[in-house]
Formats: sequence, structure tokens, C-alpha cells
Amino acid sequence: MPSKKTVVLGASDNPSRYAYQAVHRLKAHGHEVVPVGIRRGQVAGLDIHTDKPTVDDVDTVTLYVGPQNQPAWYDYILDLKPRRIIFNPGTENEELERRAQQQGIRTEEACTLVMLSIGNY
Repeated sequence: MPSKKTVVLGASDNPSRYAYQAVHRLKAHGHEVVPVGIRRGQVAGLDIHTDKPTVDDVDTVTLYVGPQNQPAWYDYILDLKPRRIIFNPGTENEELERRAQQQGIRTEEACTLVMLSIGNY
């Protein structure tokens, strides 16, 4: 399966967080991962970016940021021009989904961890 460059938005160095688990599992499945969060740290040997890094050729943005905190990230997410955005449970946001779809970005309300475990990531 080809590697899908994935930006994990809401990345955390806290092992109890789903975003932490997602970075580890994505890497284990051979995907290139760019962790982006609000606190410095490391996850799966990768530095968590606390700025909004420029990333080329993004396949997927997987969201672990609640809808109330997403507006500050809208432009960044859309400017990455990902092929798709995964809205993990609790991150669903009609406004961002609509804006993404208007730009031809596919949106999925799904769980990255489940998708990886059943092989449909």
C-alpha cells in the first residue's frame, strides 16, 4: 500500500490521547506523518510542530481538534490542499466540511484508528 502523507492536527505527546495513538499507528503502517499541535513535544520520534508548517503533497489531514477550536485552523487546513480530511469522532464540523468540499477536498466522518485497523485507510 502506498504511503499517504498525513498531517495529524491536534497531535499530542500524551499516550492516553487518540492523536498520540494515531501518529504511532500511521507510522507503523508506513505512512509519512507530520504531527501538528499546540504544545511542543515529541511523538513516535517526531517533533510536534506548534507553528503551521508548510507541507507539500498532503494526502490526508486527520483532525483531533474539537469544532470549537477549528476556525483558527481553517485557512491552514485548506491551504495544505489535502486529498481528504478525516473528521474523527467529536471533531465533526459542517462549516469546515462544506468549505473543504467546495475546494474539491473529500471529507470523511470516520476514525483513523479504526480505518487503519481494518485496512481501509
